[in-house]
Amino acid sequence: MIDFYGTGSPNVFKVAIMLEEAGLEYRTHYVGVLNGDNFTPEFLALNPIAKVPVIIDHAGAGPDQPIFESGAILIYLAETYLPELLPAAGHDRWEILKWLMFQMSLVGPMLGQVNHFQLIPSESDGYAAGRYRDQATRAYRIIDDRLKVSRFIAGDKYSIADIAVHPWMGYLKRHGLEEQDFPHLIAWRELLDERAAVKRGSAAIAEMASKAPQSPAATTSATLDGFFARRAPGPQVDLASYAKRGPMFTAVADKNAKD
Repeated sequence: MIDFYGTGSPNVFKVAIMLEEAGLEYRTHYVGVLNGDNFTPEFLALNPIAKVPVIIDHAGAGPDQPIFESGAILIYLAETYLPELLPAAGHDRWEILKWLMFQMSLVGPMLGQVNHFQLIPSESDGYAAGRYRDQATRAYRIIDDRLKVSRFIAGDKYSIADIAVHPWMGYLKRHGLEEQDFPHLIAWRELLDERAAVKRGSAAIAEMASKAPQSPAATTSATLDGFFARRAPGPQVDLASYAKRGPMFTAVADKNAKD
């Protein structure tokens, strides 16, 4: 049994997909990061960085070895249970790890910062917000160019690199870009959307997200300061307007609704 701690986010979604791909038994634990649940002593004992996702693999690494950071979790689960998604050695392993690090170093940070500035209307037209939009667009373009010449992110075979990148691609329209401008990315995303493990992982994330406070008033300025890791209160955050932009994983959610 694996204990899986998270919330409705791309980094948590990628772990849900991996757990489903491996056919592992797990139980989810919702962590209210907007309410400060990730700063409790109990959670900090699992991850001193105070971030989700975290897993505890009772049959593997054991309860004394929580695994945190989504990239590390993907590597751990592949090497422990699903080596076909990350070979132990050779060319394919390094191609996968290179593109996994691309997701960790560029895709996640840049797209996440676009989300941050979309939450803060007063800052959305400034230099910083524009820079992150430009960097996010660059990341989307790199992915589309890569998929023009490669069936999957790291080559001809599906791997943890695909699992890492896929959840973030649900933000493309939310970030103000047009799907027709990224045809190879969209075709690949739709291919992955049809995988049974992705659909089941999407359902697990939707169940986690349903436990989040439905009213923006449930989140205080103090808990937002903690969520953003800022030392002093910042500009007003508009959670309600951000929520109106629609679900993050639109394509997967729509397909699940039809099945």
